[in-house]
Amino acid sequence: MPDLAADWLAPQPLDTAHALPAHCYADPAFHALDREAVFARGWQLVAHAAQVLGVGDHATAQIGAVPLLLVRGDDGRLRALHNVCRHRAGPLAECDGRGAKALVCRYHGWTYALDGALRGAPDMARARDFDPAAIRLPEARVAQWQGLVFAALTATAPAFDEVVAGIDARLPQPLAQLAFDRRVSYEAACNWKVYVDNYLEGYHVPRVHPRLATVLDAAQYATHSARWHSLQSSPLADARPYGAGEALYWFLFPNTMLNVLPGRLQTNRVVPLAADRCRVDFDYYYADSVAAAQRVEDQRFSDEVQLEDIAICEAVQRALASGSYTPGRLNPHAESGVHHFHELLRAAYRAT
Repeated sequence: MPDLAADWLAPQPLDTAHALPAHCYADPAFHALDREAVFARGWQLVAHAAQVLGVGDHATAQIGAVPLLLVRGDDGRLRALHNVCRHRAGPLAECDGRGAKALVCRYHGWTYALDGALRGAPDMARARDFDPAAIRLPEARVAQWQGLVFAALTATAPAFDEVVAGIDARLPQPLAQLAFDRRVSYEAACNWKVYVDNYLEGYHVPRVHPRLATVLDAAQYATHSARWHSLQSSPLADARPYGAGEALYWFLFPNTMLNVLPGRLQTNRVVPLAADRCRVDFDYYYADSVAAAQRVEDQRFSDEVQLEDIAICEAVQRALASGSYTPGRLNPHAESGVHHFHELLRAAYRAT
């Protein structure tokens, strides 16, 4: 377990704040700590409502080490059940699906109703004092918002309404009106927090993203923080592929990004894989008015930006693991989003 009594864990005012120390990104012990202190206690994006509209529709997901199964019950309620059979931990589903009548373990065939209650256990009649009625799948908290589905493993996570408070009023159009187009996933040889840090500031854009720098208005680029999320915004320079309008980049602690541009939503979910590796899942959603050619151009441009981000994040990870780095000062204007994220992390670590 990392030392959680160190001075760097104390809250830091923005105008004198330092970045997190290198071991937060490079020490394998922090990979385990993040699962317990951060991911198990917060809300994460796990599905889109369109995946689970009908009774028996289901989608697989994972939060930290816990596999989940999002399923619409016979009663119409959406549940986030642990995808772990109570017999010997077999999976109930290994992919998304539609219209299931029951949940059947792929290992030994134990069968659960769509609400998680055990309904059948083959050849268990001879097991003394075995009571199927006493067995059911554990259930995580679940919330639907703007067509997106979020889940939280524990009661210690804040009320979901607090996490998204104020976002609806700032959206240019309801996100639920946008239709899913495709998913693209990237793996990066960096700690998940390195990737999030990089997302949370436009300070690096002129040097790392020369083409993106021509699309955003650096003079009007602004960051605003709420309790559990932050927003980076910039007018668009009326350039391809987006035209006129505004770029809105929301970060929802701990690992969800909502990138909103005219007629388009891109959700990013940063998944820790190891202390020095993560995966980022990009889901694209568009308004019906966005033509196929514009979607292709948007996705090519996004891919260009992501490859640039991955290259710099991997270089930063190597330097953090080198033993050379000591925490540097944050830029109070350009890195207030990073500071906000670090303060939430510090609070999570202190609460462990």
